[in-house]
This record gives sequence, structure tokens and C-alpha cells, in this order.
Amino acid sequence: MSEEPEILEDIQSSADRREVPLQKVGIKDIEMPFMIKCMGAGHQTVLANVMLSADLPHYFKGTHMSRFVEILEEWRNRPVSGPEIKTILQQTRSMLSSDTAAVDVRYKYFIEKQAPVSKFKSTMGYMSSFSGALSSERFDFRLGVEVPITTVCPCSKAIAEEGAHNQRALIRAKLRFTHGSFMWIEEVVRLLESQGSMDIFPLLKREDEKFVTEQAFRNPKFVEDVVRDCVVALRKEPRLRWFSVECESYESIHEHTAFASFEESV
Repeated sequence: MSEEPEILEDIQSSADRREVPLQKVGIKDIEMPFMIKCMGAGHQTVLANVMLSADLPHYFKGTHMSRFVEILEEWRNRPVSGPEIKTILQQTRSMLSSDTAAVDVRYKYFIEKQAPVSKFKSTMGYMSSFSGALSSERFDFRLGVEVPITTVCPCSKAIAEEGAHNQRALIRAKLRFTHGSFMWIEEVVRLLESQGSMDIFPLLKREDEKFVTEQAFRNPKFVEDVVRDCVVALRKEPRLRWFSVECESYESIHEHTAFASFEESV
């Protein structure tokens, strides 16, 4: 005769008498493989750092943390983009009996780049993110991309008898899209890279190094210039309804970093 399975008490679902609803409860800093849809076709498997949360009604003592992991594990082998983020959040609301859910998936996305003269190809990684929030009223999705560039200081070039100081800078952009629209990471990277003094490449031969150095010095930019040029370019993109952009320069002759930022509803 088989034994009856032990029934374990569900403390999380017990009543809480403090009557304090919580806007977000969940898990974060969970690292797992994720499949990201690529431009054109196919997908790329990345190592993602994920946060997934839901609201907790005042009458529950706690949430069921294991359910968040169950949801993410279900999506581990399914290519993801904006529409799939919405589906993940719909599942979260359903399984957690919540009104709202939010997710943030951060990962490094790799794109093949070709050196400008030698044409050698190499792979470069760009920190990216999918962020979503879902309620009964609306779904909000944001794509985040970080793009490293080279900048040459216009002031230094103007006043120095020889050369000018140059440094690596980082453009950080977050984008919201019009209904039914989307921009691929590859598109965003190319748009942002072209606003610096010059691209950054993983692999450069001597002839490439000469080319990128001379091109950068012909195109000096402050962080203010980079951000303003990004704004002008992003304003022309009909798929956007909101964006924020920041450029941070890791100065080569100063102890500090320099930055400029901007955000706008299009």
C-alpha cells in the first residue's frame, strides 16, 4: 500500500494582516543561457543576467520564487525579442496571480565587424538589454544598447602644435518603439557607431590602424557633439516613440570622465 504524499504548508499564500501591497517582488542576478533573435534570421545564444518580478497583493504573505525560475527555464531554449518578452510577462502575471510584471534581460550581443582596409573580419560584443513591464492597461518595452567609440578632442586639436588627445567613449541608448515596430540591435549599433569620431574594431592591421587614426583626427568631437549627433539621427527614425542617449568619455588626460545625456519622446 503506497503512502499518501505529504502535504506541505504553503506559507507564502497565507494571509498578511499589515495590508501593505508591494510593487515588485521577484528574483534578480540569475545568470542563464538565453537565445536572442538576430537581424535577418536565426538567433544567438548569450549568457544573460535576468531580473523577473511581479507585484504582490497586500493579502499574501509572500510570493512563490520558484515560479519565476520555472518561467525563465521554459524560455531558455526559445529565441526571444520584443513580442516574446510580452509573452514572458503574461505568463508571469498568470502564474503569480499578479496585476503587473517586469523583466530585465542583460547580455552581450556579438556582431561581426570588417576592418576598413584589410577587410579582416572579427567579432565584437555590445552590452544590450531587453526591458519590459506589463499591466492590464499597457505593455512597455525598451531596447538598450551600449556602443564603444573613439573620440578626438576638438579643443586639444585646435590648441596643440602636435596631435590631440583621443580616448574611448561609450554611447548608451535606450529605445521605445511605435506600435508594431522594432529596430534590430545591428541597426542601432551601426547608427550609434557612426556618430563618434571613429568606430572601434577588435582586429586592425597596420593599414587599418593608419586609416582609423586619420579618420578620427579629421572628425574631432566632444561628448556634447556625439550626443547631439545621436539625437539628430534618432529623430529621423520613424519606428521610435521615445529614446534616451548618453555619451561618457573615459578621458585620456584627465582623472575624471566627461558625459552628456538627452531624452525625448518623438
